[in-house]
Amino acid sequence: MSGSASADALKDQLFPTGKLRVAIGISAAGGAYWSTKTETGGYAGVPVDLGKAMADQLGVPVEYVAYQNSGLITDSVGTGAWDITWLPKDAEREAKMSFGPIYEVTEATYIVKAGSTITNFATLDQPGVKVVAVNNTTTMRGAVAHLKQAKVTGYQTYDEIFNLLKNGEIDAFALSRDQLTALSKKIPGTRVLDETFKQTVTAIAVPLGRPQALEYATKFMNEAKTSGLLRKAFDNNGLKDTPLRAQ
Repeated sequence: MSGSASADALKDQLFPTGKLRVAIGISAAGGAYWSTKTETGGYAGVPVDLGKAMADQLGVPVEYVAYQNSGLITDSVGTGAWDITWLPKDAEREAKMSFGPIYEVTEATYIVKAGSTITNFATLDQPGVKVVAVNNTTTMRGAVAHLKQAKVTGYQTYDEIFNLLKNGEIDAFALSRDQLTALSKKIPGTRVLDETFKQTVTAIAVPLGRPQALEYATKFMNEAKTSGLLRKAFDNNGLKDTPLRAQ
């Protein structure tokens, strides 16, 4: 393929509207996937920084397309609303989008409400125990597979679940350990369980059938790791102690 034809193909697959549309999940949870709204009306987060850097490299404007969770990003993949994203990867999502390099690996576990007598997975997985997760996410699917007797219910947003946990209306919340550790500091008396029920990996992704976009995204992430761009994005978003992961 000639240089101009290759450039045209990349534009068609990665920024067909003339700008790079980055799908992001909005929450106060933090971490390498979630982004937050800023006081000035913009967004902050690792995907925000990486999306801006990619758009700058391409020489096009960036536009952030916000969703309440990663499941909604997955559900919208066929609508043409976004061009690239960074989100947790699992087999169900691989049927809808193509993933590039992994940049974070986290442990999924549960936090229990203040005053709970639950101390481990055995005492958690009992009839009548109310466990929640962010709806249609890799963590929720993992929790449903893990728990045989406790009921797992999905909610659209982290903020909804935060308030339920704070008010003692649920028994446990499934999420990544680092995010739950941060959450435990905001709600006194809550406790993060020691055990892990799955590992969650987070990666760059594009809709299926866009090989040139995937090739570019893969090269971008590999260079971001070696150049220090990824480390800077982590550090700028409260993740100075979080290690980078190679695929």
